[in-house]
Amino acid sequence: MTEATQRFFESLPARAPTVLRGLAVGTLQIDLGTGHQTEHWLVRMRPGEVRATRERGPADAIWYSSSALFDRLIAGEAQALAAVLRNESTFSGDVVLFLAFRRFFPDPPGTRDPREVARQEVGRRS
Repeated sequence: MTEATQRFFESLPARAPTVLRGLAVGTLQIDLGTGHQTEHWLVRMRPGEVRATRERGPADAIWYSSSALFDRLIAGEAQALAAVLRNESTFSGDVVLFLAFRRFFPDPPGTRDPREVARQEVGRRS
């Protein structure tokens, strides 16, 4: 496990109130593979609250990713949904948990909210 991965999971509880405002309730098991080893994280989510532990257990959904891909995700260099669609990672179970969890990943560098771009354009024309 990389230090960045450890810091990412440690940051989840503090970030949860602003990231998890929807209906995501359940447990997501995240399996990160490196070679022939897999490390497990169990992420319990409720609106505004997250608890992440280094364990396996009963889960409503399971997401597998390579450790290298996960490092790219937490750096904003890759997108979780795109990785699943390209079969670079796999997911099974309650898709709402995956969609909610991916909001913890940063946007790619240089990404701008289209609503903000539109507001700036309207302000420029006024």
